[in-house]
Amino acid sequence: MLTILGFAMIATFLVLIMTKKMSPIAALVLIPALFCVAVGQGAQLGDYVIEGVGNLAPTAAMLMFAIVYFGVMIDVGLFDPIVRGILKFCQADPMRIVVGTAVLAAIVSLDGDGSTTFMITVSAMYPLYKRLKMSLVVMTGVAATANGVMNTLPWGGPTARAATALKLDASEIFVPMIPALAMGLLAVFVLAYVLGIRERKRLGMLTLDEALAREPQPEPETVSAGTGTGGKDRLRKGTGASASGTGDVPGTSTGGTENEDGDDEEFQGLDPDRSTLRPKLYWFNAGLTAALLTAMIMELMPIPVLFLLGAALALTVNFPHMPDQRARIAAHADNVLNVSGMVFAAAVFTGVLTGTGMVEHMADWVVGAVPEAMGPHMAIVTGLLSLPLTYFMSNDGFYFGVLPVLAEAGAAHGVSPLEIARASLAGQALHMSSPLVPAVYVLVGMAKVEFGDHTRFTVKWAVLTSLVVLAAGVLFGIM
Repeated sequence: MLTILGFAMIATFLVLIMTKKMSPIAALVLIPALFCVAVGQGAQLGDYVIEGVGNLAPTAAMLMFAIVYFGVMIDVGLFDPIVRGILKFCQADPMRIVVGTAVLAAIVSLDGDGSTTFMITVSAMYPLYKRLKMSLVVMTGVAATANGVMNTLPWGGPTARAATALKLDASEIFVPMIPALAMGLLAVFVLAYVLGIRERKRLGMLTLDEALAREPQPEPETVSAGTGTGGKDRLRKGTGASASGTGDVPGTSTGGTENEDGDDEEFQGLDPDRSTLRPKLYWFNAGLTAALLTAMIMELMPIPVLFLLGAALALTVNFPHMPDQRARIAAHADNVLNVSGMVFAAAVFTGVLTGTGMVEHMADWVVGAVPEAMGPHMAIVTGLLSLPLTYFMSNDGFYFGVLPVLAEAGAAHGVSPLEIARASLAGQALHMSSPLVPAVYVLVGMAKVEFGDHTRFTVKWAVLTSLVVLAAGVLFGIM
């Protein structure tokens, strides 16, 4: 019964948010509360929620201070050189912009933190998507999938969890997986190219003045052809469909607001003349960020503590005056509140799912449903199961709860635990769009995309990417 109710709870949650019948925060809280009562454990709801909040509190703290830290780094111009290089490549070609999104997300993902990747990627690319009226779910989908593949780095989390759960060396798991993961990343770039071509066909060939990255002056509601005088940024449109942002691509009209004069108020992230720039402190900020990431990788302190210290130091050095510090904190308060609120709401969902025993029963049912004849192929089975299980469960739940059972079943048929561990990484491209991943709320929140729109658009491409990684692993004899 708990197995059925567990799947029913997850299905109800997904249907409600994808059909926009409920907001993600409301669904994360009310749906598990209802099912907790339905299984006859309503009296324990408070205990489950408190336990879930306690488990996710460090994650919430990490995201809160990470948003402040990297928000300040974006404000002071630390990432402007990278952004300028990507934007120089992108110009105003929708295809190049989508590919540039994938490249930027993959590069920034090297730090192993999804929230960092999404903050930098969205801050850099959002103005271009808005200005050219491109689909914002294309941006979030490509960024999430690229980060999912790169999330398998040993310091990204899943590989370390698999190594810990099966008592293996992380390098023995990861290094042989590099060719398969490279194929997965290549699949993301191909996907970005295909989606970019589709955007190009929808919008037509567009070119943009050299000063596109600057904050635009007020424009008329209808973009006129040709390049105007007076130094204003304008679009020059060739053949193709209307750039009005309408069409059948989901998310093309989502995100951002315009004022009464038609100004795009959100196109400000790349202003090279913003007052918050601190060019004289560039190398200090670069060194501080490098030291912070090094400390994270070496696990010198808990990550929330590192970001707390880093945010305090970054604010103090870059903005020594109290009014300026308050202004920077206020500037990022919306993102902090949205993300931390979503994390604590997710704590209700995970707390009930775990506390009632639903997760355990669901995992046992899935493992028990594997036919005996598939025993010699447990690595492939593990790879396939990693897609739905890491989407509907946290990485902790999958790697510490389910993976040891799968490894034991594989060992009975002569399958190495190393192969099982490698196969378990295949589903990470899909995992990064799971509603149980806090970083995805940073992504959709900053991009102003509905989570349901992001899910509908991204899941199919993320599944395809995960299958490419799995197939490549089999082809290369890794699993």
